[in-house]
Amino acid sequence: MRPAATNGIVRRMRAVRAKHLGTIALGVLSMSVTILGGVGGLTSSAQAARGPTVAAALSSLKRSGAITATVYQQDYAAYTAAESSLKKLSGTRRSELGAVLANVQAIAAAGEFIPSRLGALFLTLERNRQWWTTQPLVASRVRVSFAGSKLVWEYYQGQGIEIQWLGTFGEGNGYYLAGNENANLKQLVSEIIPLATDRAGGIAWEYMFQFDGGKPPWTSGLSQATALQVLSRAWSRFKEPADLTAAQQALGIFQTPPPAGVRVTSAIGAHYLEYTYAPTDRILNGEIQALVGLYDYTSITQDPVGLKLFEAGDAEERVRTPLYNTGAWSMYDQYGESDLSYHELLTEFLQHLCERTRKGEPIAAPPATPTTGTTPAPSPAIAGDAIYCTTAEQLTADLHTPPAISLLTTTLPTSARAGVQLSLSKVSTVHLTVRSAGKVVWSNSATVERGKPKLLWPTPAKGGVYAVTLTATDLAGNYATATGTITVARGAKAH
Repeated sequence: MRPAATNGIVRRMRAVRAKHLGTIALGVLSMSVTILGGVGGLTSSAQAARGPTVAAALSSLKRSGAITATVYQQDYAAYTAAESSLKKLSGTRRSELGAVLANVQAIAAAGEFIPSRLGALFLTLERNRQWWTTQPLVASRVRVSFAGSKLVWEYYQGQGIEIQWLGTFGEGNGYYLAGNENANLKQLVSEIIPLATDRAGGIAWEYMFQFDGGKPPWTSGLSQATALQVLSRAWSRFKEPADLTAAQQALGIFQTPPPAGVRVTSAIGAHYLEYTYAPTDRILNGEIQALVGLYDYTSITQDPVGLKLFEAGDAEERVRTPLYNTGAWSMYDQYGESDLSYHELLTEFLQHLCERTRKGEPIAAPPATPTTGTTPAPSPAIAGDAIYCTTAEQLTADLHTPPAISLLTTTLPTSARAGVQLSLSKVSTVHLTVRSAGKVVWSNSATVERGKPKLLWPTPAKGGVYAVTLTATDLAGNYATATGTITVARGAKAH
């Protein structure tokens, strides 16, 4: 049965904030604080494209025998109740519940109503109807829970409250590692398994909302790998067959290319995508956590399929990881540098992978031969490679190392909207101060990434030599300064 409507609880997490999916707690101990409260919102998404309506899609599933009459009645009642409540709401409450309804309608119109998807989809609709009709408003990206349930929800402005799968699995890891939270771990696992969707030849926990260009339903290698950790850890503790079966089925997306799965095969091995809808994005923190999850799953279950998946990803990431270390900071993806929380998150994930791989030991014993019952020779060890460890050490050092900054521009023309060019080692907030005869004549500041950025200076009509001071403060608060002079002259070329 799906959880009954209950009073809402707002959860403010003290874990690092994920750039896209929100704050996460992957698993040392749960770091959440709970307070009484509620949630708020923005605008609804557009109406679903032409296609089956929600009512028609549900009726079709019932007629075919894919769902029971009871499930049909429950889901259709949830839908009509949400439509009825929407008419009575206004402002934020109306737009947020409307957005969730629109997502349900769009999934129906796309022909993507399948029996296994309905549980999470209509639970989301039910929870949003409850929230927007009974609870106070709070800020975007606040996490929400409901009494009697261990699922973590998060408010995404303009998309309502949504199941935060990564946060939910992070809570599960926290319960496991705490050692004295077995009842909570059991409950969480019992809630998540029925909400998995058949996908990529296995099961996956899907996000049912529009996000960063992706349309629902989508999933993530990062969250799925964290699910592997929780399920295999729960199985190791409780020996419930359903936990192991779910963990084994959750490998499907790591064996399947997008958009159903997250596997992108390369000449070296494979990498596992952050998002099924973004096959060209290479987000290193997500790929590294995917390996950590696969490693932990394989270590616990001794599943040779998990070992092959880990080895393919490990071969790829040993080559790719150094490319995300600029020597002064980390790259978030192949395009830009990490913000502070992502730099710290990547460092933490690399440390986890370092701890697991640095000894060069096998991560799983080979299974016994079925016909003879004998155990074959041990499989080769994962090659001992320091790349994860050394990169984590370098990224840790970056948190305490000031940026390197220097002035590159030496001459500029008069009366021009000129750019003062500088050399900068890592993303920082840079302040430019220009003085003439000790008096400040111009100042400007901006947060810029590494390289040779420019800061605006509308040069004066009067030529002369101007003193320039540059200061740079990186995202961790480290500070550096540089000075120089720029000659401003009529007809001069910027140099």
